[in-house]
Amino acid sequence: MENENLDDHQEEQFGQNEELNLENNEVLTKVTGMYKDWFLDYASYVILERAVPSLEDGFKPVQRRIMHSMKDLDDGRYNKVANIVGHTMQYHPHGDASIGDAMVQMGQKDLLIDTQGNWGNILTGDGSAAARYIEARLSKFALDVVYNPKITEWQLSYDGRKKEPVNLPVMFPLLLAQGAEGIAVGLSTKILPHNFIELIDASIKHLQGKKFKLHPDFVTGGIADITNYNDGMRGGRVRVRAKISQLDKTTLVIKEIPFSTNTSTLIDSILKANDKGKIKIKKIEDNTSSEVEILIHLPSGMSPDKTIDALYAFTNCEVSISPLSCIIIDNKPAFLGVSEILRRSTDHTLSLLKSDLEVKLEEFQEQWHFASLERIFIEKRIYRDIEEEETWEGVIKAIDEGLKPHITHLKRPVTEEDIVRLTEIRIKRISKFDLEKAEQKIEALEGEIAKIKHHLDHLVDYAVSYFTRLKKEYGAGKERKTELRLFDDIEATKVVIRNTKLFVNRKEGFVGTALKKDEYVTDCSDIDDVICFTAEGKMIVTRVDAKTFIGKDIIHVAIFKKKDRRTIYNMIYKDGKSGASYIKRFAVTSVTRDREYDLTQGKKGSEVLYFSANPNGEAEVVMVYLRQVGSIKKLKFEVDFADMAIKGRAVKGNIVTKYSVKKIELKEEGVSTLKPRRIWFDDTVRRLNVDERGDLLGEFKGEDRLLIITQNGIAKTIKPELTTRFDEDIIVLEKWAPKKPISAIYWEGEKEKFYVKRFFIENEEKEENFIGEHSKSYLEIVSTDYLPVVEVVYGKIRGKDQKPNDLVELEEFISIKGIKALGNQLTAEKVKQINLMDPKPFIEPEETAPEDMEVIGEENVESQNSTPNFSEGKLQRETTKPDDTQIKLFDE
Repeated sequence: MENENLDDHQEEQFGQNEELNLENNEVLTKVTGMYKDWFLDYASYVILERAVPSLEDGFKPVQRRIMHSMKDLDDGRYNKVANIVGHTMQYHPHGDASIGDAMVQMGQKDLLIDTQGNWGNILTGDGSAAARYIEARLSKFALDVVYNPKITEWQLSYDGRKKEPVNLPVMFPLLLAQGAEGIAVGLSTKILPHNFIELIDASIKHLQGKKFKLHPDFVTGGIADITNYNDGMRGGRVRVRAKISQLDKTTLVIKEIPFSTNTSTLIDSILKANDKGKIKIKKIEDNTSSEVEILIHLPSGMSPDKTIDALYAFTNCEVSISPLSCIIIDNKPAFLGVSEILRRSTDHTLSLLKSDLEVKLEEFQEQWHFASLERIFIEKRIYRDIEEEETWEGVIKAIDEGLKPHITHLKRPVTEEDIVRLTEIRIKRISKFDLEKAEQKIEALEGEIAKIKHHLDHLVDYAVSYFTRLKKEYGAGKERKTELRLFDDIEATKVVIRNTKLFVNRKEGFVGTALKKDEYVTDCSDIDDVICFTAEGKMIVTRVDAKTFIGKDIIHVAIFKKKDRRTIYNMIYKDGKSGASYIKRFAVTSVTRDREYDLTQGKKGSEVLYFSANPNGEAEVVMVYLRQVGSIKKLKFEVDFADMAIKGRAVKGNIVTKYSVKKIELKEEGVSTLKPRRIWFDDTVRRLNVDERGDLLGEFKGEDRLLIITQNGIAKTIKPELTTRFDEDIIVLEKWAPKKPISAIYWEGEKEKFYVKRFFIENEEKEENFIGEHSKSYLEIVSTDYLPVVEVVYGKIRGKDQKPNDLVELEEFISIKGIKALGNQLTAEKVKQINLMDPKPFIEPEETAPEDMEVIGEENVESQNSTPNFSEGKLQRETTKPDDTQIKLFDE
């Protein structure tokens, strides 16, 4: 009924009361009240009966009903999935599609269901064949841990025709092994899968009162950073990466993919990133079948290391997963961490094991009781007492009277049911009764009863042995697949492919990618920032765009690198129209984007007289020419920027001259005034860094390189770029000293002998194999010491005494030869082992810095207060005001 004709008071009542009685005795139920009840009912139903798994057995209702149906049908043979789905519909009222999908997902987890046929491929995302073509049966593991009808609580199915389990008596943390995901009304759940063996180990540790930790493990493998896992609770995050390696200089191969992706979605994301210009690839090949193999071919000249980082930054090669552990406990949703879920699951398993033992104890005691009664009944010939009885009551009474003298040792009273069972014993069995066998059976039952009582008295030990048996029987092939590792944070601006060009119109003051008729500056990407300086001494940092106005008379444009302390700007400026000229050196490490900064003192008419940007802190010498004004005697003089300390961008600087400057010219290119960079190697993330993480490799100048030697006998040198990735097979990683020889002992596969060689890296740009190409050749020992010493342990030869060990000084054993030389044979004897000993003492030549170089520490770029002051070419000292400008970081 419409409520248009109700007055305001009635409408108010309509919104407040459950029912409204009208004059014609019609009853109107309010719509809002109906919605409220219906919504709560619906939400409760979806949460409890569809989307969220139960803590007790780890199943959602559809999964539980599938497992129950499969047990109904189980005869050891495979059943058509279509048949199983149809059978499950007796218990699940939501149609065959939901049942079939749930069953395929369970089958793909390869734990509870033994599958046959095409069940799809989780790696490629291919779906399964139709239910009529694929088959399934329960796995041995499922039959072992999921079912026990005697300790199962039952309820009627939705139509009242069948009985189904309220919860299956699962004696294993199944929920954490399989994981779960579901979206309900008002909440969702996402429990990540964990490793089978690690769950068992954690359960055992909990039973023993020890601490444990749980980490997710994915069937697709990959690499995961679980630093912020947060025990699977809300707010946690797991970063998962594909396992990418370099096949050759122009080919990358992906062998494992992140959880929640497949090869199709992964390749699509790579192609999209390529189309957007974030990465640059030539082509992709997908050779995935039972194992992942995606080949990514790169254009010549592309850095494989940088491309790998770009794949992680811009594609699904890295995904972030947010777990949310929500489960049903006592018919209510609850949020628990995975550690607490495991504790409760293990305690529940302990309770089920106890119930199972108690049921078995009762059964064995009943068997013992009747076996004892049967022995008495036959041995004492009590069956003869009923021969003259004519009524059933008389028979029962006669047997009861006959048993009474012999039942004092029984554990419980004799009931009428016991006597009825005695009357059912056949004459043939009485005639063939063997007293000795009967006593043996009773003794065996007593042994079983004693064993079960012992288990009940030592329940924790019994549970530990139970979990240990599961691990032994079912743990094979279930080792961890996902490698756990800390990830380095990849800055997108450092790895993005710069696929567009930046132009500048200096006079008009515009920069952008659309100014193609103007001056070309550099290649860039759409996520880069640009730093610009104008002749008025203004500086601004802005995003790359098609066309951006900076300010007229632009004197310098470049891609801005945040936290860059090595790019130093040298500047001389005039303070106002007739003011003095000042000199300053500064770095720009962090600014607020699109904010204009004044590098002068802000007076009207100020202008930049000289400006240079130096990527490695170079300090040039310039010639300053003055105008002929008055009685000035010295019209030109030199200024060396090396005499200036590097400070903040907002400092005033020091006076060069008070007179009018005609021009300033470059006289001499400068050298770097920065300290060499100290570089560390972090073995956890296998990356270089300047943040003091890991092992210090040394101090590096612009021309210094790293020496890399791998286990397969490859030697090369590279520039120490922080984006470089290092494989697991590296055995030498150190600062390269060109005059320091490399000593190696290797097995020569063709000659089947150990050889020794010493060599220098001959071509710093080339990768060299120094142990030969034979398939059986391998590197035994390599050393970069000046005077290495090895111990040779000889093997036993039948019929001869073992030769004593030798100490071999490699510097005396062989001279330095070419990297491709075979070397000298180490020994003709049988070698058992070769050990690298402490080297002989050697004084390494020291490197000295040029005497005229003033070294300024990078870490002190903005902290020095005392700087020289130029006044008419004379060096003076002046204390400058500290930089009080607040520096803001970019809000990325």
